[in-house]
Amino acid sequence: MADALGEDHIFIQPKKEIISPMDLDKWLKSEAYQELIGFLESLNEAVKGKAISVSVTPTPVVAGIVQMLDKIDEIIDQTPPIDQPQRFGNKAFATFYKKLQDDIHTLLQAALPNTFHKSIDEISVYMTESVGNSTRIDYGTGHEFSFVMFLYCLFRIGALDTQKTDDRIAAITCIFNKYMVLVRKLQVTYRMEPAGSHGVWSLDDFQFIPFIWGSSQFVGNPIIDPSSFTDPETVHKLASEYLFMGCIQYILQVKSGPFHEHSNQLWNISGTQSWSKINQGLIKMYKAEVLAKFPVVQHVLFGSLLSIKPIDPTKIAKSGRPGTGICSLTSGLQGISLPPKLNP
Repeated sequence: MADALGEDHIFIQPKKEIISPMDLDKWLKSEAYQELIGFLESLNEAVKGKAISVSVTPTPVVAGIVQMLDKIDEIIDQTPPIDQPQRFGNKAFATFYKKLQDDIHTLLQAALPNTFHKSIDEISVYMTESVGNSTRIDYGTGHEFSFVMFLYCLFRIGALDTQKTDDRIAAITCIFNKYMVLVRKLQVTYRMEPAGSHGVWSLDDFQFIPFIWGSSQFVGNPIIDPSSFTDPETVHKLASEYLFMGCIQYILQVKSGPFHEHSNQLWNISGTQSWSKINQGLIKMYKAEVLAKFPVVQHVLFGSLLSIKPIDPTKIAKSGRPGTGICSLTSGLQGISLPPKLNP
């Protein structure tokens, strides 16, 4: 992660910088991209082989952010869906979103020690963006990515410590897990649409990150073989302890019909030999199919903590980033069928 912030650090209001597909290269070579990939992989490593209930010593900030997410959950309860002719996209979500915008500063002030309050104008935007779009009443991987950026900012300002393994684990098992509960409630309560049409080759209508971090939880922890994760009984037993299984449980609740028909890509993944291959393949797939796609990254916001400035080229060469091609995607997901347009 980038160097610690000085006391004289100036926070700014994040704004869009990816205006056209021509800007994708700028994004893939930016400090923000490099930082966020490193952050995603650092947390992926921290949660490897660990269940949700793994023993950690949460800091007051972890507890504060979890309580903040609980307060946001209460706003949903206070904003029930309205009667409307449309089946999907309940317009009460726009009311919920406005309440969240109005309350987010106060909620973050309660969650964070005073020394971090000057960062709230900048980091709060990532939190509000992470619940969905109030106009389209949809939610997708871009909104999920906004929450990853929010988590990154908590570490970047020093509210959480990357050097403390418990902080990195708790960011997933406590904070991100609570976020998943929140956004699923939003999706069901307001009948939110998936952001974008992914078709049969998508992992999931709404999420991607919990499949990455969730598959890491099974690495070196042979509680189940990949071929078992579609079994309803196994899912029921493990959904509360493993993010990956929580995702499968949610899919089984909201979709009907044969699993291989409504979730073809996940069905194919179940044929992969090991969780380690699944985990690394999903990271490569995420880079290629989410972070390298203009419809997603056009909504990324850049400020003082996540900069669009180009990364030092020597660092790019050393790490092999940025960007992942289709070849790396297909080699990383051995055993997973890819749509014809992606086959090399």
